[in-house]
Order: sequence, then C-alpha cells, then structure tokens
Amino acid sequence: MDFAQQLKGQIDIVQVISEYVRLRRVGSRYSGLCPFHNEKTPSFSVSADHQFFRCFGCDAKGDVFNFVMNIEGLTFWETLKKLAEQHGVPLPKQSLAGDERTKIRAGIYEMHEIAVEHFQRNLAANSASSVRQYLGERGVTRTSVEQFQLGYSDSSGRSLLKILEQRGFKPDQLDASGLVGRRDDGGFYDRFRNRVMFPIHNESGKVIAFGGRALDPEDKAKYMNSPETEIYKKSQVLYNLYRAKHHAMKLDRILLVEGYMDVIGATQAGATEAVATCGTALTVDQIRAMKRHSQNLHLNFDPDSAGAKAAERSIAALLDENMRIRIVELDGGLDPDEYCKEHGAEAYLEKVAKAKAYFYWLADRARGKFDMRDPQGRVDAFKFLIPSIHGLHDQIERAAVAQDIANYLGLEKGLVLDQFRKLALDRASREPQKQADPARATDRMLLAIILTEPDARDHLLSSMRTLTSWRRFPTAGIYETLLGMHENGDPIGYEALNARLQPSQQELLASIVLSRHESPQASVDDALSCLAALERHEVENTTREMKDSIRAAEREGRFADAFELMRKLSEMTRQPGGIR
Repeated sequence: MDFAQQLKGQIDIVQVISEYVRLRRVGSRYSGLCPFHNEKTPSFSVSADHQFFRCFGCDAKGDVFNFVMNIEGLTFWETLKKLAEQHGVPLPKQSLAGDERTKIRAGIYEMHEIAVEHFQRNLAANSASSVRQYLGERGVTRTSVEQFQLGYSDSSGRSLLKILEQRGFKPDQLDASGLVGRRDDGGFYDRFRNRVMFPIHNESGKVIAFGGRALDPEDKAKYMNSPETEIYKKSQVLYNLYRAKHHAMKLDRILLVEGYMDVIGATQAGATEAVATCGTALTVDQIRAMKRHSQNLHLNFDPDSAGAKAAERSIAALLDENMRIRIVELDGGLDPDEYCKEHGAEAYLEKVAKAKAYFYWLADRARGKFDMRDPQGRVDAFKFLIPSIHGLHDQIERAAVAQDIANYLGLEKGLVLDQFRKLALDRASREPQKQADPARATDRMLLAIILTEPDARDHLLSSMRTLTSWRRFPTAGIYETLLGMHENGDPIGYEALNARLQPSQQELLASIVLSRHESPQASVDDALSCLAALERHEVENTTREMKDSIRAAEREGRFADAFELMRKLSEMTRQPGGIR
C-alpha cells in the first residue's frame, strides 16, 4: 500500500470537511451546503462509512484528498503534506514533490515564512520603538501583535532581499514570490518599505501574502498589498478567516469588516468571527468561503460614502449566494477600529448583536436619497430597492419584505406585490434547469440493497443472471464484479467490492451508496420492486428489438421470418409480466 492510501486510512473525512463546511448528521451520513456551488438547500453529502463526499447539485465528489485539493487550491503533494502534518503521520523520507509546480509553490511558501520572521524581528528591535508606539496608540495590544503576527518592514529597501539571497533563492524564485520588485536594471528591491506588516493566511494557516500600512503620512499608497502569485489569489482570500472560521461556526455568524485594523479591533473587543477582504471588492469566491462556515453575515463597513456604496454592492452579491444579511451601524461616523477604541468592547458587541436586517438599512438609504414627500420620489426609492429585495431567493420571505418596505415607504402594497410577482416570473424563466442524475433510480436502489440486505441479495443476484437490461446501466461493470463474487462464494460487502473495482467505478459506487436514504425496513419490498422493474426493462428492450427486426424483415421481403417473429412477440406479450 502506498503512502497516500496509508494516510487516507488514518483520516476521518467527516472531521476534515467539518473544518470547512457546517455539517449536520442525517442518519448514517452528514449533510451541508455545498462549498463548490450556490444552493439554498443542502445537497452536499459525506459518508463516514465510505470516506467519500458527493454533491448531488453540482456532482462534485471524491475522497478527502480531492476535497482538500479543490477547497484550498493545493497540489496533491501539498495536500498529502498538510493532512499528514495535521494527523501526526510521518512523511516518507524520499521526496514526493516531483512536479515542477509543487516545487515552485514550496519555495514561495518558504520565502513567506522567512519574511514573517524577518518582519517580526524588525518590529521587536530597539530601532522600531516608534512603530510599536504607533500600534499602541491605535489600540493594538501586545497580545494582538503576537496573535496576528504583525511586523515591520524597514525603509532600507534591501533587508529582506538580502536574507532571501543568502538563503539561496534564485532570481526567478524571487520574481515569483511577490515579496520583491524588479528594478529597471534587472535587480531587485524589497516591495514593502517602512510599513506595518499584516500577514495574510490561507485557511490552513500558511502565510501566502502581506498587507502593508504606510507609516509615512506623505506616502501616497496608505495600504499596499502583495501582488497575485502562484499561492495567492486575492479574490479567493479573506483576512483572518483561518482564525475566525471556528468561532463563526460556533456562533453561526460571521462579521465582515473592511480592513486589517478593523478585524484586529473587532477581535480584541470579542468579535472573534471578524474577517475582511484584502483590498478588493467582495467576490463570489470570498462569499462562498464565508458561507461554508455560516450563512448569517453581519456587515460592518466604514460609514462614509465609499463604505456605504461598497455595502450596497456587497448586499447584491451576498443575496445572490443566499446569505442572510444584517447591517451593523456605528454612531459618530466611526469605523469598527475607532469605535472599539472610543466606546469600548461591550458597546461594540452590543451594536453587532442589534444589527438590523439589511433591507431596513437600504430603506433608510433610499429615504436619504429621494424626496419621500413626492409620489415620484417614493417610486424612485422603491426602484432603488428592487434589485436587492428581489435578490432574496425565498418567495415567502421576498413577499414579506416587499410588504414591510411598502409600509416603510408609504407605497400601495398591491402595486408592490404585483411588481414582485412579475420579477418572480422573470427569475423562474431564467433559472437553469437541473440536470437529471445519470444513474437510474432502479439502478441506484438495486445496488444499495444488494450491499446492505443479505436476505434479498441472493435472490436478486441469481435473478440478474437471466437478465440483460442491467448491462445498459452505468454500473454494469460493478454488477459484473458482484456476480463474479457471488458465483465464487466470496463475502459481499462495500469494502470487499470496492477493493475489486477501478477508481472510476469506486467513485460511482460510493456516490450511489451515499445517495440512498430509504429505511432498512423497506429494503425487501424495494428489492422486489427493483427486480420487477428490471424484468419490465428486459421485456421492453426485447419487444423493441423484435419490432425493429420485424420491420427490417418486411422491408427485405423475408415475410416468413417476419411472421415467425410476430408469433414469438405475441406469445411473449401473453406471458405474465409481458407488455400489453
């Protein structure tokens, strides 16, 4: 057995996936909202027995390695290394990191680890006392400095570069790291200079980028962020998510703020579920990353005009992903960091707890934008609100909100609801239809019964030897293996069968077993129904083939053959179970 299989045998897929998705036990499986596509009701299923996951909405499926690779964008080797380290399993002495991409990424990860340590040493040095004083004045505690691994990039422009070169990193590696910039003459310089440094982590806790806050008031770029690299895609990353996700799951709430300092201030106040975007507008990938841990989102952007517009844009995107949104409003035009410092932790947490539903916040925005004394102003206000209210996917909730908004704005309820009915029809006409599951219901049920019900198994497998219709099923290869095991008298069960299958058949088997939710008490009746369905398929297929043969014989003038086929068809349809 190779190392990957040994490792997989020591890992509980449910425990691993629970780090990323809120799972609820349903019988023998676990269910949750799929992290790979947008959905309102859970179609994502995980089996502890089979160590397999599948989404019946987007058909994402696989083992624990597939999940971690897809959710974190890791290579196979990086996934093995991560899971081995998490579970205390020693890695093989020989290097498994054979592909070039993995080696490039490993070098970038290492350079970022070196950079974190370098920036932390800089901040602790005697020469950085003014930087530490600045952080203290901003209300950042020593504990937070350590917790968030804050650091300082000096103004020399070469200190980090020098260390990386001394460690043996080549020019092409330096260029790929995002930590240095290239001069016109081909040389390099430190990208971050004279800045407070905020390490940005992926969900595993590895540093993949930095944000830097300028200390010189004359610096035009107040904040500077790392460019995208092989390990950092800014549209997919949220600052502090790797720390906040466990708190978000426990609280069933996530707090989205605008900046690094806001996250630190909110966390110090006790809002440990706080995250922020990394200098970008909110993206679908970032929303889905939050949604994996909670659908309840409290939005606390800066109260200035730019922050309000960003909140409006974010609300529309969040509703598209079925998030439940509340808006945290702070007094005095203060951002979260400033509010915590001025009013204290308890006052801030109270504001978070009393956050209002997003549509009332938007309605207040509309009342400020338009003249509510004028009929046209009220109509314009309603038009302003339509896109965000219509973003609600639940029809009942949408109708309730529309009525509340009609009352709030002084509009006729009937007109408002009529407008939403038209929008609902338009939405229904544009929503894509779900594709049917390629595995037939009979096929899926039959296979599950054979594996789980010994009393029905022998009868089913013996009967299947005389039938051929199952050979048209996607699972034909699995049935052939089962029949061989049955004929040889081998024990039949999931593990024994799975060991004899090809990887593609193993995935199909796990996904079918994972989708079966019928009660055990119904299994014998189900078995008889499956067998009857198979026999009907058999007769239907034979009848269709015989009719095709009759037509062909008649076209070719072989009337005796056609007559004989018609006689056989007539006899077959008179038999029990025949087609009538």
